[in-house]
Amino acid sequence: MNGHAFTLAGAAVVALPSGALYWPDAALLCVADLHLGKSQRLARRGGTLLPPYETEATLDRLDADMAATMPAQVICLGDSFDDLAAEAEIDEAHRLWLLRMMAGRAWVWIAGNHDPGPLTMGGTHRAEWRQGPLTFRHIAEPDAAPGEISAHYHPKWRLAGRTRPAFVTDGARLILPAYGTYTGGLAADAPALRPLFGPRALAILTGQTALAVPIPVSP
Repeated sequence: MNGHAFTLAGAAVVALPSGALYWPDAALLCVADLHLGKSQRLARRGGTLLPPYETEATLDRLDADMAATMPAQVICLGDSFDDLAAEAEIDEAHRLWLLRMMAGRAWVWIAGNHDPGPLTMGGTHRAEWRQGPLTFRHIAEPDAAPGEISAHYHPKWRLAGRTRPAFVTDGARLILPAYGTYTGGLAADAPALRPLFGPRALAILTGQTALAVPIPVSP
C-alpha cells in the first residue's frame, strides 16, 4: 500500500498515500473532510466554478482504499458533505455508490463544522468516537489526552517545490489531511497547528508513497 506505519498512543496505524488512515488491528479505515458536493455548493452561492467531478473522484479513491484494506469499520471525521444542501443534491448514482460501500460495515459519521453528518444515509452519528486508546473528533482540542485523531485544518506540506496534503503527528495526536478533491489547506507548521504538537512532529505527505518528513521547531 506504500503507506507509512507508525504508533499513535500505542496503536499501530498506517498513513495511506491517499490520505486515509488504516488501523489494521481494528480493521478500521478513517477518512476526513470529504466535502462531497463542493462544486455544487460553490455554484449555488455564486462562487468560483469548479469542474463537477470532485464527488466521483473522492468516492473512487475511497472505494479503492476500501478494496485494498477491506475494513469492517469506517469513520468519517466530519465535513463529509460541503453543507447540508450538498447532501440533498447529491447525484443518485453517487448516493447509491456510497450506500454500497456502507453496506455490511459499521459506519460512523463524526459531526463537522460544515455539516452534522449525512442525516439520510444511516450509520452511527456522533460528536466524537472513542475506541481503544484512540479518540476520533473533527477539531483538535488543545488539552486532549494522547490518542486524539482529528481533521478540520486540511494540513499540507511543501517539499521540493510541491505542496501536498499531509498527516501531522507527534505520536501522541494526529491530524488527517482532507480526503476530498478541491480542498484547500493550512501549512503543517502554521501557528494554529504547531503548538498542538511536540518537538518531534512529522508531516506525512500523501502521493504515490506516503513520505514522513520532520517539521522544524520554530526558533
